[in-house]
Amino acid sequence: MNSSSSYVITEDGDRQNMYACEPRSYQDPNYAGYAKEAELANGRWAMIGFVAGIGAYVTTGQILPGIF
Repeated sequence: MNSSSSYVITEDGDRQNMYACEPRSYQDPNYAGYAKEAELANGRWAMIGFVAGIGAYVTTGQILPGIF
């Protein structure tokens, strides 16, 4: 397989395949731990939801009050 330019590839029999150019990735130099804070917040919301589900089951006897 021969390459005639960076995104057009010439195969056997002079067939050309054109591939899309992927954009370069950009990383913000001021990125400061957003992922860690987001994971902590998601974990806390999950704990609140779990405790609320147990509280609803204890008080009503149903898993989802009004549905089950």
